[in-house]
Amino acid sequence: MHWRLYMPKIEHERVLGAIRAAEAKTSGEIRVLIARHKAPDPVAAAQGYFNRLGMAKSPHRNGVLIFLAPLSRRFAVIGDSGVHEKCGDVFWTELAGAMGERFRRKAFTEGLVHGIERAGELLAKTFPRSPEDGPAGTPGASEVD
Repeated sequence: MHWRLYMPKIEHERVLGAIRAAEAKTSGEIRVLIARHKAPDPVAAAQGYFNRLGMAKSPHRNGVLIFLAPLSRRFAVIGDSGVHEKCGDVFWTELAGAMGERFRRKAFTEGLVHGIERAGELLAKTFPRSPEDGPAGTPGASEVD
């Protein structure tokens, strides 16, 4: 079966708009990645992509990756060391729980937007955008093999 048959319905423009809005307030980066393959361990897969995408190379270590693996019906939300130091495990557990509840209702766009907005609030509070940061970059959303 083709992986697209398992792809959840996502309003991409709404997700990209949420990323743009969140990144406008922070020096941090938020990316959403949708895998075309199974990921039995979504956290490990997310960490691998996080590194391959160069997200661990930011000066403030303030990137967040939301990883979806529709074929496995799994997802993970991970933050770089600078973000994790500011929020700890409780933040990620609560965020994943709220997103998972939306995903179980098949509200995938709402789940992603919620995750982006909450991560954006954390990043804006702990890593606010300064004039030296320049304009926010291109929102990060992609599909991978």
